[in-house]
Amino acid sequence: MNALISTTGGYVNEQPKRLLNKTPATAETDHWLAKADALASVIDEHREQAEYERVTPAPVIDALRAAGVHRMWVSKDFGGGQVSLRTGSAVIQRLAAANPSVAWQMGVQGAIGRLSDYLPEQTARKLFAENDTLVVGGVNPSGRAVPVDGGFRLSGTWAFASGSAHADWLICAAVVTGEDGTPHMTDTGPETRMLFVPKSECRMLDTWHTIGLRGTGSEHFEIEETFVTEDFTVAVADMLRPPAARPSRAYAIGYYDFGPFTSASTAVGTAQGALEAFKSLATRKTPAAATNPLAGSHTVQEKLGRAEAQLRAARLALVDAAWHAENCGEDGGDALSALIRLTAATVAENATSVVDTAFRLAGTTAIYTSSPLERYFRDVHTAVKHITLSHTHFETVGQYLLGGPLMMRR
Repeated sequence: MNALISTTGGYVNEQPKRLLNKTPATAETDHWLAKADALASVIDEHREQAEYERVTPAPVIDALRAAGVHRMWVSKDFGGGQVSLRTGSAVIQRLAAANPSVAWQMGVQGAIGRLSDYLPEQTARKLFAENDTLVVGGVNPSGRAVPVDGGFRLSGTWAFASGSAHADWLICAAVVTGEDGTPHMTDTGPETRMLFVPKSECRMLDTWHTIGLRGTGSEHFEIEETFVTEDFTVAVADMLRPPAARPSRAYAIGYYDFGPFTSASTAVGTAQGALEAFKSLATRKTPAAATNPLAGSHTVQEKLGRAEAQLRAARLALVDAAWHAENCGEDGGDALSALIRLTAATVAENATSVVDTAFRLAGTTAIYTSSPLERYFRDVHTAVKHITLSHTHFETVGQYLLGGPLMMRR
């Protein structure tokens, strides 16, 4: 028998796995990772139900809420954990290794929670401290907000409301227009705002029929017309900069320099889960017409080594980007944004490559829905379609590095 394999189907020497997966951690990170680990059984128990129903069952979300995971990136003044970027990223990765759909929803909640630093304090407390359900919605400006006395008259249809089944409030991104629908223009383009609306005023649409991340319940929703007071809105132009300093501010990091950490962390955790699932399979499976298990193949060993290196590089890139965001968020400007976008795009490529490698090496075993590799494959290819992980970041950052402007997309 190959020296890497034990008679029980596990690795004889577990130390390499522990070492490769480890990065320097703080007491805070260890504390929150322990919270994530304690959720493993309830996540696993409801995995099949989530896939079938296309929404995460309430017991899972309830357990996440009880642990405070849904508020870990919200100011302590508003009832949140206010954890470091690095700690939050590590938690999302750990959850994604267990179930990418669960991690995605907590990442989305983390990103929306960041708007608590931009909202008036009284509104932020109402949404994130007095309310303990999810606050999610659509951040693509596909709605229309007409200014009226005291606020805006809002209408529109939005997509990708991940976790909306467990939310009482939804965020709606909208272009500010006149009564005739003409956009209000600024120096940088149409004026846009994020508006928070009770879910009870929205109509949910059964649109979430997808390849992957099925358990997120990321439905479309629509509003025929509703009134939103100005104090429940945030100007998108303000989100391009760090929130104004105040005692309750959790992070001196602009919204768009924070968001990629949530999606990128899910991608990394998904790759981690896929690699561990493959290593477990490799010790047990002997391919048809072969005489040795997968783990005894030199080709498998070489490909696994490369995949492990790709995964570690992605994880460390996130750690490095988190350090830059936390230390340069106030004045990093376009240079910081470029670094974070490059990191997100690179992490997406690495994570996808790792999962593809595991899926390919597993052979026909991976094509069955009973295989965790089948789910990791579907989930990572769905996750990396998000704009924060887009391959177009390489092009736009390349343009910036050559003296051009830093654009989101051409």
